[in-house]
Amino acid sequence: MIVLGIDPGYAILGYGVLEVNGLKLKAIDCGVVETTPQLTFPERLERLYEGTRALIERFRPDHIAFEELFFYRNTTTALQVAAARGVAILASQQAGLPLYEYTPMQIKLSVTGDGHADKLQMQNMVKLLLHLPRIPKPDDAADALGVAICHANALGPASSEFLIK
Repeated sequence: MIVLGIDPGYAILGYGVLEVNGLKLKAIDCGVVETTPQLTFPERLERLYEGTRALIERFRPDHIAFEELFFYRNTTTALQVAAARGVAILASQQAGLPLYEYTPMQIKLSVTGDGHADKLQMQNMVKLLLHLPRIPKPDDAADALGVAICHANALGPASSEFLIK
């Protein structure tokens, strides 16, 4: 099974692709879809939408897992990230794939065993669990692999509770 993990963002959308074979996890790829401030808001959303569609076409995942949004102090940033997440969800929905979502705390708990783990702990565990030679860069790519690992760990009879409805 192929899982595409997505760490939504407006300037940078992280992605991580895993092959899941029982308890065995193998990183296939990770990276980011970036937008620049020179683009208009609709152009940035289009770039994220098209980037997500291209990832789906390239990797043909069986499941797509998203990190849920958490509280932002800056309302403008929250709205931009929510819009970015929305276009990525739309691209995934149009592909007819099952979509799942996990909170940051669920992801941290699944990957490190501590729901309050810091960024470096998360990155080190992603590296260790996937037997990578180094921590994936940029951070958004490592975070997206963490989302995919969380989903791989949740697969089973209870996994439908995380399905985006």
